Amino acid sequence: MFSFIAHLRSRKIEGPTMTQKNSLDSFPRAQLMTGPTPLERLDRLSSELGIDLWLKRDDLTGLGFGGNKTRQLEFYFGEALRQGADTILITGAVQSNFVRSAAAAAAKLGMQSVLQLEERVPDMGAEYYSSGNVLLAKILGAEHMSYPEGEDEAGADAALHARADELKSRGRKPYVIHLGLNHPPLGALGYVVAGQELCHQMPDFDAVVVPSGSGATHGGLLAGVVLEDNASTVFGVCVRRDHEKQKVRMNTVLQKLADLLEIDAVPLQDRINVLDEALPPGYGKLSGMTRAALEKMARTEGIFLDPVYSAKTFAGLLHLVNTGEIQPGQKVVMLHTGGLPALFGYQNELVNDLP
Repeated sequence: MFSFIAHLRSRKIEGPTMTQKNSLDSFPRAQLMTGPTPLERLDRLSSELGIDLWLKRDDLTGLGFGGNKTRQLEFYFGEALRQGADTILITGAVQSNFVRSAAAAAAKLGMQSVLQLEERVPDMGAEYYSSGNVLLAKILGAEHMSYPEGEDEAGADAALHARADELKSRGRKPYVIHLGLNHPPLGALGYVVAGQELCHQMPDFDAVVVPSGSGATHGGLLAGVVLEDNASTVFGVCVRRDHEKQKVRMNTVLQKLADLLEIDAVPLQDRINVLDEALPPGYGKLSGMTRAALEKMARTEGIFLDPVYSAKTFAGLLHLVNTGEIQPGQKVVMLHTGGLPALFGYQNELVNDLP
């Protein structure tokens, strides 16, 4: 297991239509994961849906309840440690898995964490603000601050920098993990590794279905697949904005990722494929489609999905099967991004329709 990860870190990324001057091991990286995550066949769902369905279990990354953000944080914390930082600042939704994972990584590495919680999801009950990821972050000892807007990435980042300046004046060494697109997407490098990892575990899949929000997970995994010379389709299921806006965002993310890797962005951008049928009624909001997908996975395979990312991803996958974009017999991988603590923040929305 460990030799496999070392191999991924040391090998140069090359593709048939692009070259790279840097290898992934040229970027500082904190060790937060213990090895590749499992790839599990979903036998009952495969039979029911008429496809060969597999689950990439990035809910099992280990640290602080796991989830996909651990991969991204290895590169952010690597750079923070290189700079000698002692405090991490990050912004996200109230039930953000990213900020909870950052607090866990900071605790593991002996650093402090400042978590800014944005008001992205309106009309939520009291448990949304006190349970799930919020509770876990408090147990981890994180400092919390609030930001009143949910769609103001530049403003949210600016608020973090204002707090960072205060910390600097007291002798601290802060490092800001940015939300906006004006900064290098270091976190996406974690999913370049994941895309390569998946291709080594299963070289012959037909499609992979992933959530598409900030674009770091989707873009990184797409890049990893392309750079392994794998022609499989990568479907991004929109979880925050519609497919037109998300495609624009993905073009930007992939350009910035290509700049980091010193490769041509066009072969990556040509492979963007996003769908938004599972998005309504919006980010962090449940629909009948999302709830049905969450319950189907639990009751057919005994695996829980979260309401914000993975349940919408599975709902998108079911849509692709129903419309024939994923064809009978195809080998399909769904990325499980974790985020399970958020289930408890949504208990009132979920329990009303449960027996």
